[in-house]
Amino acid sequence: MKIGKLDLGYRPVFLAPMEDVTDIGFRLLCRRMGAAMVYSEFVAADALVRMVNKSLKKLEVCDEERPVAIQIYGREPEPMADAARIVVEQAHPDVLDLNFGCPVKKIATKGAGAGLLRTPEKLLEITRAVVDAVGDKVPVTVKTRLGWDFEHLIIEELAEQLQDCGIAALTIHGRTRSQLYSDHADWTLIGRVKQNPRMTIPIIGNGDITSAEGAVEAFERYGVDAIMVGRATFGRPWIFREIVDRLRGEPDSALNLSTDWKLDVLKEQVLTSVARSNELSGIRHVRRHLAASPLFKGIPDFRQTRIRMLQAETVDELFEVIEYTRELLHHSVLL
Repeated sequence: MKIGKLDLGYRPVFLAPMEDVTDIGFRLLCRRMGAAMVYSEFVAADALVRMVNKSLKKLEVCDEERPVAIQIYGREPEPMADAARIVVEQAHPDVLDLNFGCPVKKIATKGAGAGLLRTPEKLLEITRAVVDAVGDKVPVTVKTRLGWDFEHLIIEELAEQLQDCGIAALTIHGRTRSQLYSDHADWTLIGRVKQNPRMTIPIIGNGDITSAEGAVEAFERYGVDAIMVGRATFGRPWIFREIVDRLRGEPDSALNLSTDWKLDVLKEQVLTSVARSNELSGIRHVRRHLAASPLFKGIPDFRQTRIRMLQAETVDELFEVIEYTRELLHHSVLL
């Protein structure tokens, strides 16, 4: 599969852009685990144009994580085009992605993210402005949803219109904005977009990919060119290893990922997060994702241990909890 001239291989698996999750440290870890491409946290176009330091910091990219996509969002063509130029100049991303899918109220109700699904004309105007601004320097892609709600499932027509704007690939999350992250993602319309003979750009499927089996089904049943994994990476960055090995025909390899190895990966994630900021900020950033790890679901009465994990404020405190869970997991295996 190619996005522009960027060759991402056969059936690639991507790390989805997620606010307060996909910082550079986590992206590096997921690349090492097998993600074919990683995406930044979304960056507000207006903040980039104003040169807000916190937003500019999100543009930090290192060579070890490439290929990497930077995602921006906004609600007006000119600021989005200006922000795209800033991103290309400062970060030199392999892909520039436009966020037309974020369902969060404070963004969508202000006419950005998935809010633009209510005004598709403006969405297309923004896309054309960004492609005109930087499309000769970097592939421009879009991530969006099926529509605003079930009465406005516009993705099939919108996909053709976005392709006509000059985008190089399209990611579709199989939910409407009104669903937020509830219910199950519906891949039927994603498959129909992919099967449309007029569509020539790659189609990337997103939503509820939580296992290697689900990844295989997404490729084989719906024919997508790539898949994107989001919330299933919380406390489980090795999901990329599980999926990639299954796609390569090594279905039993996940069984060789020991509990000890997985706990060591989580400790590595902690250290990477701390190294990129400071101890307290790094711990606060990472601890809630560790606490959500499916690795701990089999531990009886885990609630109090989870609370300790969420309250930890130093590496030593968090590692003490992780080592305690190691003992609990070993004990449960012995039982």
